[in-house]
Amino acid sequence: MSLRILRIELKRSVAPWSGVTVLVTALALLYLAGVARGTGTTAWTAQWTSLALWTRSLLAYLWPLAMGFGALQGLRDHRSKMSELLTSTPRPARHRAATLTGATALTLASAFALLVLVGGVQVLTNTEYAHLGWLPISLVGALSLVAAAVLGMGAGRALPSTLTPPALAMGAFVFTSLMYMSLGRTTTYTASGIPTTEPNQLSLLSPAVEQVRDVLLTLSAPVHVGQTVWLLGMATTGFALLIAATRRARLIALTPVLAGAVIALLVLPSDPRRMYVVDEAAAELVCDGPVCVTRTQQARLPDFADHGKEALRLLHGALGGRAPVSIRENAAVPPVGSTPHWSREKVLVDFDDDVIAAAQGKDLTRALIATAMVPGCSPLGLATVSANDTAARIIAAGWVLGDPKPLGAISLATRHFMALADPVWKELKALPRAEQLSRINAMHAAAISCKGDPFEVLSGGASR
Repeated sequence: MSLRILRIELKRSVAPWSGVTVLVTALALLYLAGVARGTGTTAWTAQWTSLALWTRSLLAYLWPLAMGFGALQGLRDHRSKMSELLTSTPRPARHRAATLTGATALTLASAFALLVLVGGVQVLTNTEYAHLGWLPISLVGALSLVAAAVLGMGAGRALPSTLTPPALAMGAFVFTSLMYMSLGRTTTYTASGIPTTEPNQLSLLSPAVEQVRDVLLTLSAPVHVGQTVWLLGMATTGFALLIAATRRARLIALTPVLAGAVIALLVLPSDPRRMYVVDEAAAELVCDGPVCVTRTQQARLPDFADHGKEALRLLHGALGGRAPVSIRENAAVPPVGSTPHWSREKVLVDFDDDVIAAAQGKDLTRALIATAMVPGCSPLGLATVSANDTAARIIAAGWVLGDPKPLGAISLATRHFMALADPVWKELKALPRAEQLSRINAMHAAAISCKGDPFEVLSGGASR
């Protein structure tokens, strides 16, 4: 296929419009509708892997668009009533099909690359951690748009009806929705009996991926391989339908997509823990003395280490030998709904914790002390820190620093937490110093073990 022929095809087809529509729709979803943007460390422009995964999640909407445009392109010869004329020319059908699919593939791949570029420029300013682990995620995303368009072309050629493009687009949208909401998910129960859902193997047949819940999670290699096989089978079927001239040839053309689905299901993992895995390179710790962060957050280390060391010094002065000796970013990603496990020696922090994320300067030192004293035991990913735990944090940090202050920006919620903490704080400060220390140690033990209510312990109640 010469460049001259490709330029002509781009001028006389809907291929450029398909690329423009996909790009504009994606940017509108991100910037106007606020879809798939994330916040904090998982924002779509915070890290390279988050960028790749968030743009892949948009394929729930973009993939049906690509398939619909492909079907519209496949109807071109039928609409112009040139099918019989073209079959009588000496030029092989596969050459014409290659020109058609090549133009559309180029525009759709370019549109997706531009989308990634828009986010990538912002990622460069937000992180110092550069790697290529995100590239397979984006390459499979671009391939999925091309495969959808080529399959749509083949379907449009095989079923030359004005209803084919909208029917295919709607069918593709229903498919991606079902993979995300019902057919692609399995209901499970946490250790505490809370129902939750996990993606299953079928969900990986959709090009769209889960929303980013942790910056350290990425797709595993078997997922990339299985999805690539499935999408190549889809594209091969679309191309075969484009050049098929008989009903028998059209039936045979379905073989690649069916074989691709079977092979993909044999390759794709069935265990959710093998679908989304921790990126070991990203989770590697970078330390400044007793304070460590993962490589994704290494740009924060200089300022964070200063406040972390100060927090450890103050905790040692207040708790003595029972104080933690290090502060580390939590590099583990337990299942959603699981009960967290904490250590007395190490303070594990999450930069997406509202208290840590909003704190700067001396407020960060206070937030680290509060987190060290009461890390929180709410089920992971299902609930925020409870009101009782927040009040206990305020009291514990106030006891170490000398006075209780709100954690985070002043709001109705923080006023409520301060009102909850105030009478317990006054009661605690009225006790002899030895009794105060005893209650603080008991509260800390209950908070770390997740076997009691720290606030009730500070109030003089027994641990549950």
